[in-house]
Amino acid sequence: MDEQGLNDAAIMLMSLGEVEAAEVFKHFSPKEVQKLGETIARMRTVSREKVDEVVNRFASAASAQSLLVSDTSNYVRSVLRLALGDDKASLLIDRILQGGDVSGIESLKWMDPLSVAELLRNEHPQIVAAILVHLDSDQAAAVLMQLTDRQRSEILLRVATLEGIQPTALKDLNEVLFRVLAGGDKIRKSSLGGIKAAAEIINLLGSNVDAVVLESIRGYDADLAQKIMDKMFVFDDISKLDNKSIQTVLKEVASETLIVALKGAAPELREKFLSNMSSRAAEALREDLESRGPMRLSEVEAQQKEILKTVRRLSEEGQIVIGGGGDDAFV
Repeated sequence: MDEQGLNDAAIMLMSLGEVEAAEVFKHFSPKEVQKLGETIARMRTVSREKVDEVVNRFASAASAQSLLVSDTSNYVRSVLRLALGDDKASLLIDRILQGGDVSGIESLKWMDPLSVAELLRNEHPQIVAAILVHLDSDQAAAVLMQLTDRQRSEILLRVATLEGIQPTALKDLNEVLFRVLAGGDKIRKSSLGGIKAAAEIINLLGSNVDAVVLESIRGYDADLAQKIMDKMFVFDDISKLDNKSIQTVLKEVASETLIVALKGAAPELREKFLSNMSSRAAEALREDLESRGPMRLSEVEAQQKEILKTVRRLSEEGQIVIGGGGDDAFV
């Protein structure tokens, strides 16, 4: 959800009142709750015209929708069983409905990284890897930062070599989570993990930590380490995006984030961004960069990670295309 969408959603929720808004919040993910909560907290005044605009737009969109089936999951189960019989249907139902919440893991998504790390610190690396691939990459990376170098390397090695999680393995996994979280036992087949998942998590660990992890994995399997590196997309790689993609990214990034991120960027990357801005905006950015004093590396890297998250989101939405490894990977 972009900034405009967040603002509109926040206005809509505030117009509903506390009780109704609370019911809506129950259907959001932890990250969505946090973003919407922060947006609402920042709002001080909203014009009556803006409220009316948002409410009317929502009403128009809602009136264009029609609810055909109230419980689509049960509908799929019933139709498949009638059409194929219980045996054949059971082979397909989990595959079709995969991606639903695994109750124990869903509980972890609401916890801060330190608490998750404390819960998982003494579990086997294979178990931790199977749990982390269910979390968002940024949360998984934050959890790993709370662990030792050795634990990080062992866990990410297993993330990279994970080729899927079978129902029996997920049952065992949920039993582990039940022990530490009193989670439920709703299990659905899931195909998670692998080189791409490992690369996305390592991307968010930071330049010093990711090098240690990759070096450790290289000692175990040099080919695997190279495959992970080929899938990684780091901040400097943004310079390989085409101009149209850079312009798309610029529309989604706050100016303050861009200023701090570029403070520690290579000159080529700075120019890539500047050349895709209007002359007035580029000049203003140059002045801001020159006027800023020394900044902590951690602050710069944090804002670079925010831009990387935006780049990955735009890639997932199909608005830009990114790739890793090789000069021809970016189009």
